[in-house]
Amino acid sequence: MPGVLDTAVGYCGGTTEHPTYETVCSGRTGHAETVEVSFDPEKTTYTELLKHFFSIHNPTQGNRQGFNIGSQYRSAVFCSDDQQLAEAEALKDAIEKQVKRKVTTEIAPLKSFWRAEDYHQQYYLKRTGGACRI
Repeated sequence: MPGVLDTAVGYCGGTTEHPTYETVCSGRTGHAETVEVSFDPEKTTYTELLKHFFSIHNPTQGNRQGFNIGSQYRSAVFCSDDQQLAEAEALKDAIEKQVKRKVTTEIAPLKSFWRAEDYHQQYYLKRTGGACRI
């Protein structure tokens, strides 16, 4: 996406420090698999990133995305500050009104981002075709 400088795969929203893929998949840590996005605010806005995020998945599914089922696959936005929280909540509310269904996307303050293992970084590109069906 224009304006995105870098991404990193990781885990947010849980209670365990230094989670691993295996512990997150157990469902006992409370983490969601996440993507940290670094962007140039002169080339794109936070709201544009949010709109893109909501357009590439189903935010009404609950604890799953497609064939991936479990709380680690829940739709979530972890925000760095109050302004991001307000923008994310406003867009979530607008989408609910538009689709006339409950949007289950979690909107929460970012407490910690734990970078995933190297083999998860750029996962889709490494596996040409991977499991993600966007």
